[in-house]
Amino acid sequence: MYLCARIMKKHILLLLLFFAQWSMFNVRCSMAWAQRTNQAYWTYIDRYKDWAIEQMHQYGIPASITLAQGMLESNAGRSRLAIEANNHFGIKVGSTWTGPYVVKSDDRPDDRFRKYRSARESFIDHSEFLQQKRYQGLYRLSRTDYKAWARGLKAAGYATNPNYADALIRVIEMYNLHQFDTGKGQKAKAPQSVENSHGTDEFWQRHVVYKNNKNLFIVVEVGDDMATISKKTGLSLRKLYKYNDLPRDYAPTAGDIIYLKKKRKCASREFRKQPIHIVEANQSLFDIAQLYGIRLESLCKLNGWEEPQAVQVGEILRIR
Repeated sequence: MYLCARIMKKHILLLLLFFAQWSMFNVRCSMAWAQRTNQAYWTYIDRYKDWAIEQMHQYGIPASITLAQGMLESNAGRSRLAIEANNHFGIKVGSTWTGPYVVKSDDRPDDRFRKYRSARESFIDHSEFLQQKRYQGLYRLSRTDYKAWARGLKAAGYATNPNYADALIRVIEMYNLHQFDTGKGQKAKAPQSVENSHGTDEFWQRHVVYKNNKNLFIVVEVGDDMATISKKTGLSLRKLYKYNDLPRDYAPTAGDIIYLKKKRKCASREFRKQPIHIVEANQSLFDIAQLYGIRLESLCKLNGWEEPQAVQVGEILRIR
C-alpha cells in the first residue's frame, strides 16, 4: 500500500512537472507569435518613415497620416494590391490615370486600381492625389493635428468606411506615428550608452532609436541577436531581457521591439481619455504590453490579474 502511494505520488509529480514545462513552452511560443504579429507593422514604419517625412516636407501632408493610411490600406505592405501593384493607398484608376492597373473586388466586383513600378511611386502619387480640390481644406489645418487631418480625409470622401478616421487615429496613437510630424521623430535622443556607439558604426546605420511612452526602443533587423544588441547599446543581457519581459533563452526575430529602458506602469497620458485597448486578432497580453510600453506585471495589475493569461479577440483591457 505504501509502495503504491509512493508510485502514485511520483507519477503526480511527473505530471505536474510536465504541465509546468508545457505551460512555459506555450508562454514562450505565445511571446514569439506576439512579437511576430507586430513585425509587419514595425517593419513597415522602419522601411517607409523617411518617404513619409519627405512627402510631408514637399507637400505638407503629416507623415503620421501618410504612414497610417499606408499601413491600413496595404495591411502593412501585405495586401494583394501592395504586393502585385505596389499600391499602398488603395487609389483607384479614376478619370485621369493612363497607366497600368489591376482589377480587384471592392465597392464593385471589377474595380480598377492603379499599378505602380515601385512603392516609392505609390507614395508620391498619394501625395499628388491629395492635391485635388476636395482635399484643399486639409492644408489649412496644422501639420501636427493628425486627428483633424484624419477626420478631414473621411469628410472629403477618401474612404467609404464610416470608421476610417477613428481607425487612422488609433493606428497613429498605437504606433506613436505623430512623432514623425515634426520631421525629427526618427532621431529620438538615445541613452548615453547608445549615443557613444553612434557615428559610422554599421549597426547604428541600420537602426533607428524610436520613442514610445517616455521610453526608447529599436526594431530588430535580420541578423541581430541579443548579444549584439547588448554590446551595441551598452546594456547587459540581463537588463535587456528584464526590460522586455523576456525569458533568458528568447531569440529575437526581425521586427521585434526591444526597449532600452525599463517600461512604465501604464500607457502614456495621451490615452487618458480612452484608457483601454480592445484585443485584436493574434494579440497576446505580452504583445499589448510591448505595444504600449507597459510592464507585463503592471498590465496584469491594471486588469486585476495576478499573472499573465490568455486574452480573447474583442476583450477590453485597461492600459491606464
